[in-house]
Amino acid sequence: MSEAVAEGTPKPNLKRKKTKIKFSQTEGWKAIIRGVWEDNPTFRMMLGICSTLAVTNQLVNAVAMGLAVLFVLTATSVTVSLIRSLIPRRVRMAVYTLIIATFVVTVDQYLKAFYPAISEAMGPYVGLIITNCIIMGRAETYASSNPPGRAFMDALGAGLGYAISLIVLAVIRELLGFGTLFNINILGEGWEPWVVMVMAPGAFLVLGLYIWILRTIQDKRSA
Repeated sequence: MSEAVAEGTPKPNLKRKKTKIKFSQTEGWKAIIRGVWEDNPTFRMMLGICSTLAVTNQLVNAVAMGLAVLFVLTATSVTVSLIRSLIPRRVRMAVYTLIIATFVVTVDQYLKAFYPAISEAMGPYVGLIITNCIIMGRAETYASSNPPGRAFMDALGAGLGYAISLIVLAVIRELLGFGTLFNINILGEGWEPWVVMVMAPGAFLVLGLYIWILRTIQDKRSA
């Protein structure tokens, strides 16, 4: 009798558990791809343009800004997601701003302590991360209504999309404007620098071409 009961006992559905894990991983990758390509903050949603124009004259500054925004964005989204049920709706924007400011000050002090040259070169733009619409937007539209894991992947995708855009623009501007990358001479001593590329007009020109090319590619693929 006991053997019959044992035989008739349904076995645990291991296949379902594996499917659930696989679904979570797929969802995470979709969030990253969405932030990097489909809803890229720079060329698709036109967010963070001021810092994009300001810090892409040299690659080292672009990398530093990209990593700084990536850290602040992911840390803010996870924090907002963790305490979302405790935040009164009427003061949520003030709470989000306070959270963002805390992480921005952390990044600013870290750069000043360990990378003073980069901190000085970036000037006030590290502190202005607090006004970056990408961070506030992801906190308000996604992190405030989703669990920490999903909020982290969403923020990671948006942060990577922003950082990649900065790096691409900085490579073009520094290479043409100085003939260098990371202050290492790439194009040789005979290269005549395009001074306009490290100035404001060059920033607008490269950014405009970047947005036009990628939006054209994206629209053709979705057609």
